Amino acid sequence: MSQQPLRLLVVDDEQPALDELAFLLDRDDRVGEVLTSSSAPDALRRLQTEQVDAVFLDIAMPGLDGIELARVLARFKEPPPIVFVTAHDEHAVDAFDVHAVDYVLKPVRQERLREAVRRVVGSGGPAPQQEETIAVELGGVTRFVSRSAVLFVEAQGDYARLHTRDGQHLVRVPLSTLEEQWRGAGFVRIHRSLLVSIGHVQEVRMEAGRCSVLVGGQELAVSRRHTRELRDLLVRNARPGAAS
Repeated sequence: MSQQPLRLLVVDDEQPALDELAFLLDRDDRVGEVLTSSSAPDALRRLQTEQVDAVFLDIAMPGLDGIELARVLARFKEPPPIVFVTAHDEHAVDAFDVHAVDYVLKPVRQERLREAVRRVVGSGGPAPQQEETIAVELGGVTRFVSRSAVLFVEAQGDYARLHTRDGQHLVRVPLSTLEEQWRGAGFVRIHRSLLVSIGHVQEVRMEAGRCSVLVGGQELAVSRRHTRELRDLLVRNARPGAAS
């Protein structure tokens, strides 16, 4: 993203919250101009003619809510990065679905907002479709983990546990949903409860007819049902000239 001062649009139907957020953003030296809209339809009208570097968006709004607005913006030729600013934490999964850059909970703190601006600057513009993120809870704060950092995913009922080199994160997304959404990014089911990133597989082991893979230093069992599919996929990826 350009180092020029950011031009931001803030959308919130509550005037005090709108004014406060605009004031806090305006205090950030990376921000050059803050536009405001008090509804999603008004924001859409402005974005037809105004160019902005990011949209800071409330979720609970009458009529068209923030998630619905974000889905509309995603269809733009050059969709702006989205930062959700909301009093409700239950929409984090929806934020993941629309590739939000950040998810900030109200009441907003200046330092937390500065982190959101940093993420906008680091996003390089619209979030690339090949690099998704998923919302995780860390000490009551919602963060976003890059899909490329996930080594493997473990099913836990209607939840999934993401395993990265930095730790584990429990998210409210079924394993089947991640399998469908991440298949094109090299994630493959090796067991009814395990999804692994092919790019992070270090070894494939065969012993007494049983297959396992080494991922991030952990040995994971591959079910008989998925063994042939996994081996075929690894062989294809290992061929000279194969797509990475």
